[in-house]
Amino acid sequence: MPARKVKVGIIGCGGIANGKHMPNLKKIKEVEMAAFCDIVEEKAVAAAEKFGTEDAKVYVDYKELLKDPEIEVVHVCTPNRSHSFISVDAMEAGKHVMCEKPMAKTYADAKAMLEASLRTGKKLTIGYQQRWRPESLYLKKMCDEGELGEVYYARAVALRRRAVPTWGVFLNEYEQGGGPLIDIGTHALDLTLWAMNNYKPRMVVGTSYRKLADQTETGNAWGDWDPAVFTTEDSCFGFIVMENGATISLESSWALNIANPDEAVCLLAGTKAGADMLGEEPLRINSVKHGRQCIEVPNFKAGGVAFFEGSSNDNSELEARAWINAVITDTDPPTRADQAIVVTQILEAIYESAKTGKPVYLA
Repeated sequence: MPARKVKVGIIGCGGIANGKHMPNLKKIKEVEMAAFCDIVEEKAVAAAEKFGTEDAKVYVDYKELLKDPEIEVVHVCTPNRSHSFISVDAMEAGKHVMCEKPMAKTYADAKAMLEASLRTGKKLTIGYQQRWRPESLYLKKMCDEGELGEVYYARAVALRRRAVPTWGVFLNEYEQGGGPLIDIGTHALDLTLWAMNNYKPRMVVGTSYRKLADQTETGNAWGDWDPAVFTTEDSCFGFIVMENGATISLESSWALNIANPDEAVCLLAGTKAGADMLGEEPLRINSVKHGRQCIEVPNFKAGGVAFFEGSSNDNSELEARAWINAVITDTDPPTRADQAIVVTQILEAIYESAKTGKPVYLA
């Protein structure tokens, strides 16, 4: 990356900011985290002390942070409900925006974000870091080079057995817009659409369940959840038909009585070959060669492509570096907003279909 500094402001200094965004931005020498905002001031202060510059500023009102002319980039790491209006305000204030996934709680909110980006000329990207896993990049290259042929069937899988997030506002439908579908199903769907390079949905059918949320002695990975605050679904499933006739099955759960959970993975079936991320191997390629069925397993333990100097294979770090590189070089961000908005459109349609019991037609 060309040598210049990018001053970044963090809005929302909770779990995802501390676990993903700020540690990876700290690794990038071109980045200075110069402003931190959280409605709980102590969180912003702690983030500034750990990740910020010596003169980093702290705010409890994000609009005050946006007034700082030195801040070039903002990372929006707040609950889903506030993604849209904060991102729009930031772009209107002249900032480029990295918004944590999903793009927004609703399709209308996501559309407002995309329109703001187009209107202001400011970059907008969404935090879909699963694209940067080595096996994801390998699968994408295979698809782009036509090695699978026409991909006409896919599974997008984000299934946990008993791993309900019990912190923050994850269980709050008002703040988040839903449960596992919008939380982890969004990753699986983004990965699938991106690999297929198919962003034209035609029809969606969905089913949503809250079958286990009232249980106690749950065996949950992070301790028992509180049924009184568990206002979202615990599992949700979608059947998506694309304009070209391709079919995608989307499966998501935080709590489901299954033996083999798998998260943020996909299966693609094409006319020439298929590929899947299911099971113990990161990626399997299945095809027919010389009249015999074959399964190939790429070796991802050997050295991979060095995308950025000094970077590891950590997908969140690669995403952060790609994002800052896009800002510095004025190129497309790692996840374009016009792609991410389709994910939100489909998720909303699945929820709507689940409520009405009817298909939702998008084209």
